Amino acid sequence: MENDVTPAATPPAPVTFATAFWYWLKLGFVSFGGPTGQIAIMHQDLVEKKRWISEQRFLHALNYCMVLPGPEATQLATYIGWMMHKTRGGIAAGVLFVLPSLILLIALSWVYMAYGSLPAIAGILYGIKPAVTAIVVFAAYRIGSRALKNAALWSVAAAAFVAIFALKLPFPYIVLAAGIIGHFGGRYAPDKFATGGGHGTAGKSYGAAIIDDDTPTPPHALFTWARFARVCAAGAVLWGGVMALLCARYGLDATLTQMSWFFTKAALLTFGGAYAVLPYVYQGGVEEFHWLTATQMIDGLALGETTPGPLIMVVTFVGFVGGWTKQIFGPDSLFLAGAAAGVVVTYFTFLPSFIFIFLGAPLIETTHGNLKFTAPLTGITAAVVGVILNLAVFFAWHVLWPDGFDGRFEWPAAAIGGAAFIALFRYKVGIIPVIAACGAIGLLHTLF
Repeated sequence: MENDVTPAATPPAPVTFATAFWYWLKLGFVSFGGPTGQIAIMHQDLVEKKRWISEQRFLHALNYCMVLPGPEATQLATYIGWMMHKTRGGIAAGVLFVLPSLILLIALSWVYMAYGSLPAIAGILYGIKPAVTAIVVFAAYRIGSRALKNAALWSVAAAAFVAIFALKLPFPYIVLAAGIIGHFGGRYAPDKFATGGGHGTAGKSYGAAIIDDDTPTPPHALFTWARFARVCAAGAVLWGGVMALLCARYGLDATLTQMSWFFTKAALLTFGGAYAVLPYVYQGGVEEFHWLTATQMIDGLALGETTPGPLIMVVTFVGFVGGWTKQIFGPDSLFLAGAAAGVVVTYFTFLPSFIFIFLGAPLIETTHGNLKFTAPLTGITAAVVGVILNLAVFFAWHVLWPDGFDGRFEWPAAAIGGAAFIALFRYKVGIIPVIAACGAIGLLHTLF
């Protein structure tokens, strides 16, 4: 039923920082469903129910976050928190959005490394891994059905798949090439690289909001070169200071230092979400630095799918396993080594997102103009579909042929994965129920 006209015509009372703090903390515990689900939760809560921000301003912020590298849902929360309560509001919103997931993943990573060989744990993972493979395939389908609107974009996706699967080209080069193609495609064939649709439907009205369509930009959100310089300086200190401490304490070639630099690069390449950057994390974590094995990488994604927060939080697992495996604090401090590495990796993965918001959001709020980056983003998104498909092939290979193509074929895992895909595609079952059911089936298969 529609809201009464009178209450909807008046914006809610201003929200205190404490109220917003507890909301962001709660959101961190319930933000399942990947970026699409997380953005939908925020839209329902902040636009439709609480009316903290209007539909137009919400989508304006989301559009900016979509063209940034990094987890867009976390950045959107940071943006809205910053708009409402200045820098401390943005920091609180972003940190609380990922903090519950960080704690849960460190705990689950410890259970995995300490007890992962137990039959019960191994059985649950046996069922979850083909479910994760199905989820990745479904993600490729879901993104592809929205992004690949014509033959030009299909060609970009196919070229990206061949580049990473057959030619083994590094992920950053693929992103760069796709962005360049999108740039020139937008200039010379704009109809082929035009974006459409979004995460919500513009034009709906849910009543007057605290930050409404015509609400003046608050003073703290106005762009000034002095503020821009302060944020740059703070970002340099927060990144360079911690990096310098790690180099001074452990050396340039130490595991923690290598992780810090590697995941800084990963944070700058996460166009298209976590699924797109996972191949890059795999290339570095498994093949180059040997922080974990291919099987552990798949298991980590399985654990990441079962926790709230951004899916890119799987990097916490990668860091934990790497710190544990490399015994960075010695053989008697494995948990401390894993937890420290997990925290360091998470810090360097998410720090750029905060800097991007605090640097760019004032300019976006001041101009209220349309972004001009949609064509390169369209090209990158098309390439991401090919990269995600490569990730699905990689997972299927290791799940269905764990001993290589000369070994046995895991028919039970294939059946579990097929059932998971049907549940996702045909019956629209949520990710968490699918993972829970597949984990239970895997446990029963292993024990009986």
